[in-house]
Amino acid sequence: MPTSVAELVDILDLERLEVDLFRGAQPPRSTLQRVFGGQVAAQALMAACRSVDAERRVHSLHAYFLRGGDTAVPIVYDVERIRDGSSFSTRRVSARQHGKVIFYLTSSFQRHEDGFDHQDDMPAVPPAEGCPDLADLLEDISSRAADSWRQEWSALDVRYVGDSRAGGSIDAAGSPARQRLWFRASGALPDDPVLNTCVLTYASDLTLLGSALIPHGLLIGSPGLQAASLDHALWFHQPARAAEWMLYDQVSPVATGARGFAQARIFGEDGTLVASVAQEGLIRRAHRG
Repeated sequence: MPTSVAELVDILDLERLEVDLFRGAQPPRSTLQRVFGGQVAAQALMAACRSVDAERRVHSLHAYFLRGGDTAVPIVYDVERIRDGSSFSTRRVSARQHGKVIFYLTSSFQRHEDGFDHQDDMPAVPPAEGCPDLADLLEDISSRAADSWRQEWSALDVRYVGDSRAGGSIDAAGSPARQRLWFRASGALPDDPVLNTCVLTYASDLTLLGSALIPHGLLIGSPGLQAASLDHALWFHQPARAAEWMLYDQVSPVATGARGFAQARIFGEDGTLVASVAQEGLIRRAHRG
């Protein structure tokens, strides 16, 4: 995965092959067995954005992960212009490798309009600077896990606020599966709203499914666990500033049938509700043959 913000920006700068056809590079030195879902979603969204007038901003995306991506070869993104109306535009993007579709994304764009306004309050949490670095917490569990995190995810700065496990800092009343984190890009980003939205999309897939494992005492990557994102949805409410701290307030209402479902709100440090997220993922105990 990208080991710096510069590398993350590079892989989001897609190569244009033809009208509405793009190629996304892979980051160097990755040890992952399959392409990170947030990378595919972010690159697909970038491809969609490049087919829409700049005055229209993405307000939602819905995606399905169909096959594990190959980290050794680029991904081709084919954009289909579904509709351009007076206020909204719709795009569908298919991501392909080795002649097969590995991912679908549908996104909707809207020109700016004034309207009704309200939002949830941000939870009361410690500031990001007072929360432990996630890599340091992983060090207490496994030095191998911590080393892997630092190698693969150092383009992001992630601080752990707390969770609802026994003895955790979040009240488990009403839901036993909650966790909160602060995150931001680990360096400066250009003042480009599309790029910042794509970086937010990249980060949104990183820890969300893990909230479904909180009551079960497991982590993504725990031995004997098979985990993978199945689908992903994002609603963008306000412009993202991905180099500034954002609070990822996550909850998993249910896990059943070897699937975990999670929802989240993403707040800016000033309390603005920037985005909402939902995801279902595979959380299966690996069978031993």
